[in-house]
Amino acid sequence: MAKSIKIPFITMKTAHFILIFCLLALASPFAYASDPSPLQDFCVAINDPKDAVFVNGKFCKDPKLAKAQDFYYSGLNIPINTSNPVGSTVTPVNVAQIPGLNTLGISLVRIDYAPNGGLNPPHTHPRATEILVVVEGTLYVGFVTSNTDNRLITKVLYPGDVSVFPIGLIHFQFNVGKTNAVAFAALSSQNPGVITVVNAVFGSNPPINPDVLVKAFQLDKNVVKNLQSKFWWANN
Repeated sequence: MAKSIKIPFITMKTAHFILIFCLLALASPFAYASDPSPLQDFCVAINDPKDAVFVNGKFCKDPKLAKAQDFYYSGLNIPINTSNPVGSTVTPVNVAQIPGLNTLGISLVRIDYAPNGGLNPPHTHPRATEILVVVEGTLYVGFVTSNTDNRLITKVLYPGDVSVFPIGLIHFQFNVGKTNAVAFAALSSQNPGVITVVNAVFGSNPPINPDVLVKAFQLDKNVVKNLQSKFWWANN
């Protein structure tokens, strides 16, 4: 006699759990991607939507019309004026400067620092990890880990030294030398974005309610209002 096979009973709660698990599994590749991987050789960004495809926030021109200029930028060898409140200037080379970077998930910056304290203020890139190399001068660099450790990791860098700032973490560079400093950095996004901490907190538009900042920073309200009244310099 053939043995009967018992089929396990699946409750509605279990079925919902399996469904959610499957959906999360299907979605996981998107959760790990910084910029979506391209499905073609390139997708040169253009502003004219006529006869174009919208990819990664940009319209793409017909690949047959791509030219060398779409993949080219000149000028990163030129020192930039650092006469500003923080003593540093960032020159970005992202999809806005090189349209051919669209969908390629990478960009570049040059950073010039004034002597004796030129600072690229604490900031974060919401869409990119950064790897920075010093070519001139001496930089004190660092980043802070997330809650609850909030551990500061720092290093003094000299020409030829390299440092990495993980995606989303607050980081900075400070010129501790008596001469100009220059660094180049690559970022893992065609458009990494930047949020300068002090600008976001005290220079938002419209301003954050002072009562929020008084409680968050444990400061006097007049101090908060004074900070909100200042002009906060924003590097790109």
